[in-house]
Amino acid sequence: MKFSPACTRCERLAGFLAEVRSQHPDYYARPVPSFGDPTARLLVVGLAPGMHGANATGRPFTGDHAGILLYQTLFDFGFASQPVATEPDDGLQLTDCRITNAVRCLPPQNKPLGAEVNNCNDYLQAELAVMQPGSVILALGSLAHNAVLKAVAARKAEFRFGHGSDYALPDGLRLLSSYHCSRYNTNTRRLTPEMFAAVFAAARQHLDSLVA
Repeated sequence: MKFSPACTRCERLAGFLAEVRSQHPDYYARPVPSFGDPTARLLVVGLAPGMHGANATGRPFTGDHAGILLYQTLFDFGFASQPVATEPDDGLQLTDCRITNAVRCLPPQNKPLGAEVNNCNDYLQAELAVMQPGSVILALGSLAHNAVLKAVAARKAEFRFGHGSDYALPDGLRLLSSYHCSRYNTNTRRLTPEMFAAVFAAARQHLDSLVA
């Protein structure tokens, strides 16, 4: 299914976005498209747009706290041209990397319903379908991890989420997972920069081994 920024298949989310647009007329406040290299071998999958981040700017993890650690780490491992993402015209470019979300619309309280995750899953399936064998999917959080498993028709019981988990999927892709780089997780030190970097180091090592 080709992604459409005009998607309104989830009635609750469409109604909530309409309210947000009325309260914040300068916000993007629509389904957020993926960002980055369309032929990337690394796909980062987040949860959903943040109210004052991607929902405001229209670009994943741009302008919010979660993007601080993500883009710095992408830069450190050679996937981003700069370590900071503030707005869509800031000049940031991704190399061999693409970023998307399991749910493309801002959900109330940042908590999408299971049906909404399922409704959005064909957009994620389309992203995965064009990735070459050996590519890496890096899921941020258990919801994104499980959304990837649904997209490739894999059983959750065989691929359980854990920070640093690393699985070869049946379709030739590799699934790495991390705790989400949310403000809560980074402030409580549930996720440290070193822990996050270790997951990206594994992704980089795997991708580099493909061309060695």
